Amino acid sequence: MVRVPKLTRAEVAQAVRNPLLYIAERWTPSPRTVRRAAMSAVVMAVAIVVTGGAVRLTGSGLGCPTWPKCTDDSLTATSAMGFHGAIEFGNRMLTYVLCAAVGWAIIAARSAKPWRRSLTRLGWAQFWVVMGNAVLGGIVVLVGLNPYTVAAHFLLSTALLTIALVTWQRVGEGDKAPRPLVGKAVAQLTWLLAVAAGLLIAVGTVVTGAGRHAGDSSDVHRIPIDWKMIAQLHADLAWVVVALTVALWFVLKAVDAPIGPLHRTRELFVILMAQGLVGYVQYFNDTPEILVGAHMFGSCLVWIGVVRVVLSLRERPVAVAPVPGPSAERPEPATAG
Repeated sequence: MVRVPKLTRAEVAQAVRNPLLYIAERWTPSPRTVRRAAMSAVVMAVAIVVTGGAVRLTGSGLGCPTWPKCTDDSLTATSAMGFHGAIEFGNRMLTYVLCAAVGWAIIAARSAKPWRRSLTRLGWAQFWVVMGNAVLGGIVVLVGLNPYTVAAHFLLSTALLTIALVTWQRVGEGDKAPRPLVGKAVAQLTWLLAVAAGLLIAVGTVVTGAGRHAGDSSDVHRIPIDWKMIAQLHADLAWVVVALTVALWFVLKAVDAPIGPLHRTRELFVILMAQGLVGYVQYFNDTPEILVGAHMFGSCLVWIGVVRVVLSLRERPVAVAPVPGPSAERPEPATAG
């Protein structure tokens, strides 16, 4: 049996008033624990996108027809609601797992010694994005899976993934001003790549909103645009992103850039090739559900790759306290005999 420590009334009051400070004063996580906590938020940010896609691809978007309850009379899904109700309610419950992962990241960042306010702020930024997206998810249900709200829901999930990834990266860095590892022209090319990738993902949500996977078997409104035309635009943007990635890799080789940016750019190229293969196969096979789900997962990997390329172009050295050297030996003053 684990002995429960006795708390004084003052300690209970402190824990209620500022629970993060109370935990921080009694627990110091290792840097590895803080990094794992940050990574758990990244993993859950990807998982919530994939499971959200499963809800839409199985036609379970209105499995729980209202929000925040599942039905007007029940907070949870009932057996009468069947498979679709279980899928939709299960995705809602996964939001609590995501909140737990983000909460762990916040607690670990706040308890680390020394305390880094920047990490805590990034953790809280994740929390508020999760809350905002949960409300937006409820609005998606209340408006009957309107494709514009569904697209916004996905893009906000991508924003969460971005912040979670930056948090994970910052755990292993210091708080000094970033020091660029490449020249200004290379950095501008990288940001152009990031903008093109962002447009690629945004246009992908339009492809989804105009496509056949509406998220429910009922008559769900679709974006009134030619699907083949917008899918072609999406493919063209993908090739632009690939071309910019190849150009960046050659430029980094030409300027003899550090190994980090080179490796990140190469990894992004491999991800893009795999994602493009899945995209073309699903297009020519009438977008089967399993491949669409894989493509959504791939979009997360593409964005992770892009963000890692951007972050690899600078470094933030960890401040190390100077260690005093041995003092010079001084002759002892002579004493009278």
